Amino acid sequence: MTLSGLSSVSVAARFPIGLLAAVAALLAMDRAMARLPEGTTPPRVAAGVLTRTHPDDAPARLAAVAHYGAGIGTGLLFVYGSLLAETLLGGASALSVAATTLVLYVLMVAFFLVVPLPRAPGLDRARRRATARGWAVSAAVYLAVLVPVAVGLTFAAA
Repeated sequence: MTLSGLSSVSVAARFPIGLLAAVAALLAMDRAMARLPEGTTPPRVAAGVLTRTHPDDAPARLAAVAHYGAGIGTGLLFVYGSLLAETLLGGASALSVAATTLVLYVLMVAFFLVVPLPRAPGLDRARRRATARGWAVSAAVYLAVLVPVAVGLTFAAA
């Protein structure tokens, strides 16, 4: 399925659209994280790694900055990945959007599992697993909102 309307929007316009979509996705992700047993732990893991403190004692403000900064950056990364996929696959299509979404999900989850989570001081194995599961769900919610909002806003701008 060709989505040629996506390609008709300039690159300069698509990045701000990615930012707006990221804000919507972060709001949805926050609601999902609040309902998960270890849902709010991932931002605290990042803050704990940066400050070398237990995630429960990590600065809440730093956790928020890490969370929202990464979320905004991921919105921009989605746009960049979409442009790359469109180039590699010969244009905007359902396949290019799906491929970008899948690659971004794998990157989001793998990065968290390989970089900050193993370095989080004081988390036992069971809590690491629960945090990893919560992060996988949260990342899926983020992308479930980011992708349709970004695509919809891009079509609206076409």
